[in-house]
Amino acid sequence: MKKYTILFDLDGTIIDSTPAILRGFSYAFNKFGLSTPPHEKILSLIGHPLDFMFTHLGIKEDVEKFVDAYKEHYRVIAKDFTTLLPGAKEAVQEAVTFANLAVVTTKTGVYSIELLQHLGLMDCFEVVIGRENVIHPKPHPEPLLKAMHILQAHKEYTFMIGDTCLDMEAAKAAEVKGVGVLCGYGNKEELQRCAHWLKKDAFEAVLFIKKLSKSNN
Repeated sequence: MKKYTILFDLDGTIIDSTPAILRGFSYAFNKFGLSTPPHEKILSLIGHPLDFMFTHLGIKEDVEKFVDAYKEHYRVIAKDFTTLLPGAKEAVQEAVTFANLAVVTTKTGVYSIELLQHLGLMDCFEVVIGRENVIHPKPHPEPLLKAMHILQAHKEYTFMIGDTCLDMEAAKAAEVKGVGVLCGYGNKEELQRCAHWLKKDAFEAVLFIKKLSKSNN
């Protein structure tokens, strides 16, 4: 068992599924005769669970119908409209050389595994914690703590890499170190406030953690 553990967020940290997400929301709103909200508003909510997103996009009743419609379409199109972010492949391949890896996401875990398999990275991860695997999503620490329990990780040797303050606040609540990345959906000024450290992307974050791990050995 490796000494260090790295927990990765998915959307905006490892993958760019923006086109798939926007198409999923457009499908759901249009299915029920509604206009799609502005893309900027949808993107500002990425990282939150789908029910939260739809509620904050104006859906007050039958939210689950919209969530189900989104999932119905997203699963069909996700692989065609999702790519790895620059440096993501290198980040994961480097990280697995010295740390145990998990994905901790508010995306449905089943879809996350399918995407990681499609993108050729699933073999690097021992654990994927998705929305259906926990009661309380990020920024609650439950998803991180669940992944850490499975990996038998020690808090002092665990890092969370993510692109939003939801990730960083969850890391703080779980008493692990959060490394924010600027390659996703988060606001730079907010990330500067909530992250232990701030890096350009996941690859830079992993290299930083590797350097820290060597200095602590």
